[in-house]
Amino acid sequence: MAGGQERILRRRIKSVQSTKKITRAMELIASSRIVRAMGRISSARPYYEQLSEVVRDLAAGSSLPKSRYLGQGDESKVLGLVVMVADRGLCGGYNSTALRMAERLIRSREAQGLKTRVVVVGRKGEAYFRYREIPVEGSLMHISDRPSYQDARKIAEMILAPFEAGEISAVDVISTRFLSAGTQKLEKSRLAPIDPDIFASDTKTSYDFEYEPSPEVIIDPLLKQFVESKIFALLLEASASELAAKQRAMAAATENAEELIKSLSRVMNRARQDAITTEIMEIVGGAEALGSSSDWESESQLVEFKNNSPKAS
Repeated sequence: MAGGQERILRRRIKSVQSTKKITRAMELIASSRIVRAMGRISSARPYYEQLSEVVRDLAAGSSLPKSRYLGQGDESKVLGLVVMVADRGLCGGYNSTALRMAERLIRSREAQGLKTRVVVVGRKGEAYFRYREIPVEGSLMHISDRPSYQDARKIAEMILAPFEAGEISAVDVISTRFLSAGTQKLEKSRLAPIDPDIFASDTKTSYDFEYEPSPEVIIDPLLKQFVESKIFALLLEASASELAAKQRAMAAATENAEELIKSLSRVMNRARQDAITTEIMEIVGGAEALGSSSDWESESQLVEFKNNSPKAS
């Protein structure tokens, strides 16, 4: 094997080894951050559950007051859509599956003559829709690593303001739910209006609560806060799901790097063996050629000596 080809293979193996170290490090970082993300999800859950309990108590004392935030929604009118993806890649199909699902929904509604107002969370989503010439009403970026409740409130303001004004009839969200470190589920869910049945109490016992101010006054702010808390919970789950997807993607990349290193090493070793065999054959062939040349020269000298020797008289 030519020395240049061997250097190329060695350089490539070294490059793959460096890449493997990077992907392995990213895999370990993602694994450690998943634990913290799961802790944030657990910490936020009691607040969301307590808000649900307050509304449930409100419904238990009497019927829920009328509110724009309660109902089924009419998707035959303008629909608000929140799409939650990541700011960066290297996380397998986490971004692409959510974005394709959103695009299918938007295109399907366009074919029916229906309008969709899109709010995007994550830089990848904003770039995706801009490339496909899908208008984006609002976007929030650089929050997928560690979303805060203020981020959830900003998203709620972007999408609930037109909802309260009657410009859109319903608000849906496409996000990835975090079920466990090994299981995540992409789904579309309703943010507003809220189905009143979710606040139905399982117990037959009812309590007579007195509210100050009246339920009619507090119902809208309470339900708006409920939507904000749901958005925050979805942001936390999306962040954890991104880390889980990244951990799996980097683990697969590390395994692929190991296989490529083995394959390149086999190619290089096989080529080196062929080169050594060729060199040995050349040496043996050269030695045989030198031996044949020496025998021929000896025979030539012997013939010449006989020809030049004096003849007997």
